[in-house]
Amino acid sequence: LLGVFITGAMLFIPAGTLDYNGAWLFMMLLFVPILIVGIVLLVKDPELLRKRLEMKEREKTQKGVVGLSTLLLIGSFIVAGFDFRHHWSHVPDTITIAAFVVLLIGYALYAEVLRENVFLSRVIEVQIGQHVIDTGLYAIVRHPMYLAVTLIYLSMPLVLGSWWVLMVILPCVLLLLIRIKNEEHVLCQKLPGYTNYMKRTRYRMIPFVW
Repeated sequence: LLGVFITGAMLFIPAGTLDYNGAWLFMMLLFVPILIVGIVLLVKDPELLRKRLEMKEREKTQKGVVGLSTLLLIGSFIVAGFDFRHHWSHVPDTITIAAFVVLLIGYALYAEVLRENVFLSRVIEVQIGQHVIDTGLYAIVRHPMYLAVTLIYLSMPLVLGSWWVLMVILPCVLLLLIRIKNEEHVLCQKLPGYTNYMKRTRYRMIPFVW
């Protein structure tokens, strides 16, 4: 609930109005799936829910990535509000609808990753009893969760109706690449079998590309 109020404030106060359909649509897409997934995890896998709520990074590189990403996300909401107020952007309805679909695909991938990987933590760590997950989406790319997050990042600005927010959020994608490389360095050192997994599954996030 606190997240709803804070996100709403960052969007609607700069917009100067509550009559901002893109913001309402985005908040619905953001918080309804989070609520559903949270309830499902609370019932079926409370331990995974606890891991997903853990926010305190231990790796220095990851602390920097998370901090900068948070600042960029906050900035993107504020810019979206001012963009709506001052009419800086015009995003065609067809692009908004396409972005809406991409955002839903991102959430669907994210939910599937949660289902496949019981060791999925928000912070970079190797847990007791953890082993390499190499089936399902993980047989195609090594970091399907970051693919899902990238789809969400890139579609969010267009759902909000702002080209300028797209410019603000793009560095978050670059920060994800830094996060991935650091995460793989940690996993190669601490998770048995991960180096061999990297050889079997060549692509990090995008099949046949990277």
